Amino acid sequence: MLTEVFKIYAVIETGGKQYKVSPGQTIDVERLEVAEGKTVDLDRVLLIGDGKRVTVGTPTVDGAKVVATSQGEGKGDKVVVFKYKPKVRYRKKTGHRQFYTRLVIDEIVEPGVAKAKPPKKARPKKEVTKDGA
Repeated sequence: MLTEVFKIYAVIETGGKQYKVSPGQTIDVERLEVAEGKTVDLDRVLLIGDGKRVTVGTPTVDGAKVVATSQGEGKGDKVVVFKYKPKVRYRKKTGHRQFYTRLVIDEIVEPGVAKAKPPKKARPKKEVTKDGA
């Protein structure tokens, strides 16, 4: 018998665009305000599938998120914009390079699956002396 290994995937929305992602994948998205090496939670998950079952959101899947790590920012290819009007000597050439953030997908958290959080450490109490200092 042939055993099939299904890889979980999700469709997320960020920056007005939709991306199909799976753990370990690297994607370039519209610029996000996140420092290099920091993690970001993408909670606009539209669909989650693992080969056996598919969960479709209305419009998003409640409680689902995709955890990704930022690999820094970059600039896309230059897009040349050339405006031209015949017979009036009007020519205008400009260019544009869009900023993007490179993300590496770490994990896809399905709804109802709570990740174990580390216990909070108790803060040391401040000692108050007789003189109030």
